[in-house]
Amino acid sequence: MDMKIKNIQLKSIEARRYIDREEKPRQIRIDHNSTITHVYHKHENNAVVEFQYTASYGAIGIIKIEGSLLYEHEDAKKFAEEWGEKRKMPDKTASHIHTAVMHSCVPEAVSIAKDLGLPPPIPLPQVRLGQHPKKGQFSPEVA
Repeated sequence: MDMKIKNIQLKSIEARRYIDREEKPRQIRIDHNSTITHVYHKHENNAVVEFQYTASYGAIGIIKIEGSLLYEHEDAKKFAEEWGEKRKMPDKTASHIHTAVMHSCVPEAVSIAKDLGLPPPIPLPQVRLGQHPKKGQFSPEVA
């Protein structure tokens, strides 16, 4: 049985801008963090994973989202027990879970950032005009 992640639910959203919108910092560093806060066995092949996602803008602001998801796998009980004992999980499972958390929280954080006048917590593509691509680089043709 493959692992499945279902029923991602957000429980709380906390967002704060620390400085006035008129204050324009020169450089903004945005740190993302996804943390598993609790794992418990629900029934049969299901474990509940509680998480917290944070987009930190240093002294400028913060966006914090908490939620849970349902992890479905034949070893869900063992997975929950091991997490309870060691606070660790297999890399493949951790990667799968953290990716799901990011995929559900980042779009939410982008919307919240817009409301607060913060830059979106995703890297925006850089457009460079007048530069020729290096050999082997892909460059779209623009008509």
